[in-house]
Amino acid sequence: MEQSTSLPICHFAIAGIVLICFASISAEPVDDFSDPDRIEIPESDLTALTATVVTSAEPVPTRLTPAVARDFRRPVVIDDAMPIAALDLISSTASRVARTDFESPYLVDTISESELIERSVRSVPEAFEQTPGVLVQKTSHGQGSPIIRGFTAYHNLFLVDGIRLNNSVFRSGPNQYWNTVDSQGLRGIELVKSQGSVLYGSDAVGGTVQALTRRPVYAEEGLYTGGRSYSRYASGENSFIQRNEYTVSESGKYGFILGGTYKNFGNIRAADLGTLPFTGYDEWDLDAKLEVFLNEDTRLTLFHQQVHIDDAWRVHKTQFAVPFAGTTVGDEQARILDQSRLLTYVQLEGDSGSALFDHYTVSLSHQQQDEKRFRKRADGRVDVQGFTVDSYGAWAQFDKYLEFTDLTYGLSYYHDEISSFRNDFNADDSFRRARIQGPVGDDGAYDLLGAFVHSSTPLGDRMILDLGGRYTYAEATIGRVEDPATGNQISIENDWQNFVGSGRLSYQLDAEDQFRLFTGVSQAFRAPNLSDLSRLDSNRSTEIETPAPNLEPEHFVNYEIGIKMETERVSGSLTYFYTQVNDLILRTPTGRTVDGLDEVTKLNSGEGHVQGVEIAGQFKVNDQWRVFGGFAYQDSQVSTFPTSAPVLRDEVLSRLLPLNGYGGVRWERPEGDLWIEGVVTVFDDAERLNSGDIRDTQRIPLRGTPGYTLATLRSGWNLRDNILITSGIENIFDEAYRAHGSGQNEPGINFFFGTEITF
Repeated sequence: MEQSTSLPICHFAIAGIVLICFASISAEPVDDFSDPDRIEIPESDLTALTATVVTSAEPVPTRLTPAVARDFRRPVVIDDAMPIAALDLISSTASRVARTDFESPYLVDTISESELIERSVRSVPEAFEQTPGVLVQKTSHGQGSPIIRGFTAYHNLFLVDGIRLNNSVFRSGPNQYWNTVDSQGLRGIELVKSQGSVLYGSDAVGGTVQALTRRPVYAEEGLYTGGRSYSRYASGENSFIQRNEYTVSESGKYGFILGGTYKNFGNIRAADLGTLPFTGYDEWDLDAKLEVFLNEDTRLTLFHQQVHIDDAWRVHKTQFAVPFAGTTVGDEQARILDQSRLLTYVQLEGDSGSALFDHYTVSLSHQQQDEKRFRKRADGRVDVQGFTVDSYGAWAQFDKYLEFTDLTYGLSYYHDEISSFRNDFNADDSFRRARIQGPVGDDGAYDLLGAFVHSSTPLGDRMILDLGGRYTYAEATIGRVEDPATGNQISIENDWQNFVGSGRLSYQLDAEDQFRLFTGVSQAFRAPNLSDLSRLDSNRSTEIETPAPNLEPEHFVNYEIGIKMETERVSGSLTYFYTQVNDLILRTPTGRTVDGLDEVTKLNSGEGHVQGVEIAGQFKVNDQWRVFGGFAYQDSQVSTFPTSAPVLRDEVLSRLLPLNGYGGVRWERPEGDLWIEGVVTVFDDAERLNSGDIRDTQRIPLRGTPGYTLATLRSGWNLRDNILITSGIENIFDEAYRAHGSGQNEPGINFFFGTEITF
């Protein structure tokens, strides 16, 4: 067993931070903001758009934002008509109020609407392919699951406009649920790594992601009507995407936007392997949003969104899988997934003269997730299983701006109702039996209640201290669970309580505020969900997971230190993180066989750590040329039971991110109407495997996933003020590769073409 590399990595990270601090002494200063109330917006940005949307999820007063308002305690209301370029670096996920990414005591990655279009992003998981510290794993073309700082699935929290996508049936290991958010219907995505659970509750371990849905467009005054059409074609995926939307609004009164997306993905053409059968699928999406301004300080928002995915195969489990670098082929004749998700919410937000709060947001939501899986085994037997989850959510947030601190507090409550089924059929299509449960227990309910308080306090002129705490109560009740040993029906009831805290510092290193040091400690936890307690379903290549009713919550402590730089020409960050892991719920072999598969069940067996270094930055050579890049390294050591024998062994986390980096160069005309960008991405061999990875022979080769180098060329041209054309070539050298832990290879050389027309 390799020794932990904690000390060398820590020394490397601290040394790099010290070097950057010294570099700040000779850094070229930027313009001084002598007027604390003045809003600086470059002239080029003023002509970008006449009306746009705010990047943050809630239109709250901007706090702690030197680029917008230098005075910490003076709120500046962001007008909806401000140019988007002036707001691209303002986010809300890190602290639940709008503040710049630069001043936040976290590492925040913001993916703007323009980046989603320019990079021709196909799905939400793929939006993170140029984010250091993130591995985008894909079990299939329709099932992507980013691994953030070593954690995936239900160890990362996903929000849609502040509402939890995570529910009580999210399973461990990579899953498909992030694919149920339409990337074409978003105006931005925010990722906060190692945030902890104070602000949003259970699951926020590796990262918290917020998807920000599109808003109506407003004119500076009066009535506005318009629309947008976006088309994308990609050759290696044999795919076509069409997005259409229409908006009507009247400034200061109301705004309405209606959008729909159709996606048709054909079979992938992979380098060296040819066409990969059954890798295509269809998807259609719909969203609508109505904003009503009750007065100048109050906005009511009604929103509906739905996503439907049809015939998404999990090919690696079937006879149609194409082996790569020695992977094995499954024996099933078919494994097909259909899923849909519907979200409806109403949110009221505004300012108040109350002594208890200056700003408030109240949200009520209903979300329904349906999943149905068809499986045909090698001998012709068929089983059809699935579930429906209805999630009812309510949360409220209140902001109070005091003389000495900014205070944010609130509470949230989510209630899940779950029904699950499985029907088995003989090889001659005759009905065999109805099982007690489907992939999770039937007749289930799950409650998640929390209350939090968070403060941001200036300590002198240069330092800001963030402190917070959250109390959580979780309860699970499952009426129908199948005992895998006896086949009898049992029930499960359990509840848990938890308290977590967080402390973060952001320190301005220089008078010009070009360098900021940030550090902190944040606790995270995850309460066991219905999938942990009652799952009875196949897993990995040759395993079946069975119920584990006596689990306890997982606990984590995230430590982080880093430095951010933002000058006229150079911006970037260097970060070291260390996540302490306690009571991690891991699948453990039992030595038994169930339904012809090796049984694994879950235990709170994992103790250890994950750590890593992340670097990202860009350098503006002149008005036309810019170079950028990123790098990430991770290491982990977690104790577990790799076999059914009661012997603990230290291993790396499953699907650990291999050493990787990317670099690129971009040329853009001064007028901004034409740009060309080239990017090279390099991944080292993924040879650090744990026992589960070694058993997963259908997805991971025996000696690990081979490394690869990818070259991409992209370009964009504003043919007219309202017509944007994008095009490019991905995987220029037609390299055969797959992301570590994925169930299929990615496309070979891939030509893409896109158009965006606004009217």
